Amino acid sequence: MTDVTIYGAGIFGLSIAWACAQRGARVQVVDPQGPGAGASGGLVGALAPHTPERWNEKKQFQFESLLMAADFWREVGAAGGRDPGYRRSGRVQVVENERGLALARERVGQARALWRGAAVWQVLDENPSPGWAPESPAGAWIRDTLSARMHPRMAGAALVAALAARGVSVQREATPRGARVWATGVAGLAALSAALGREVGNGVKGQSAVLSHDARDLPQLYVQSLHVIPHADGTVAIGSTSEREYDAPDTTDARLDALLEKARALVPALADAPVIARWAGLRPRAMSRAPMLGEWPGRKGHFIANGGFKIGFGMAPKVAEVMADLVLEGRDAIPDGFRVEASLGK
Repeated sequence: MTDVTIYGAGIFGLSIAWACAQRGARVQVVDPQGPGAGASGGLVGALAPHTPERWNEKKQFQFESLLMAADFWREVGAAGGRDPGYRRSGRVQVVENERGLALARERVGQARALWRGAAVWQVLDENPSPGWAPESPAGAWIRDTLSARMHPRMAGAALVAALAARGVSVQREATPRGARVWATGVAGLAALSAALGREVGNGVKGQSAVLSHDARDLPQLYVQSLHVIPHADGTVAIGSTSEREYDAPDTTDARLDALLEKARALVPALADAPVIARWAGLRPRAMSRAPMLGEWPGRKGHFIANGGFKIGFGMAPKVAEVMADLVLEGRDAIPDGFRVEASLGK
């Protein structure tokens, strides 16, 4: 039985722990702050694909992960008896102008070729969700069937429950044994940067909110760079800001107020919905702009899984698979652009 110690109980750490435990490894998860204490304890949970054009290894990896998600989360939910809040509910995007409409139409064929029938990208001339999706200045809407939603806190709790059913708990501290996987978010990026003598990533602040409004059967919306996500618990998440400069990393402020005002103006169904939660925190962003996966350079038996930034939940099923392959079996299927060296510029 292989021993694995995973540091960090965010979405990457918990997902890798689950994949390793499923394969029979003896796993321990260590996080002094407990599960979901960092960026994975946020509110938004938009599992949305990149646009189907200029295809690259990052988009392919994300595409495969989004297709894996339904089975991944169904197994997690069944194992622990907790609903992770996952649903492949699709997404509606409002086309803002004629240029955006031309691009959207080009992407129909690109999606057909690249997504190979696993999902569709449509341009519609009628609002597919009247009363929910805003009207379009260009008279057109994009609907894709690949996007899904995930309630971050429900998903984290579901993974913790599934691991507990396998005899794995999240510990505040533990004596390490076996291979060590470092999935420690922003703090981990700082530690890795210090160890390697070069910055490999940093934290980018995000702010989001949750409103009390039951739209759980409706698709997520993307309009004017705003994500509007109906969650399984009868709430709607709004997000998020992306701040390189900030005064306090974990405090909400006027930027979130402006985001809420914008959401209420764009989606009239939310006009009177009360705000029931606000969140602010730092999300780990690697210099390569892709998740950072693989061996820790110069440290045998140590591995990195970091840099999920805004797409960590969508990438998690595939990240868990390739990291379990590497740690347990020595099979390296990690794209070159995801390696630590990619953020070092090597």
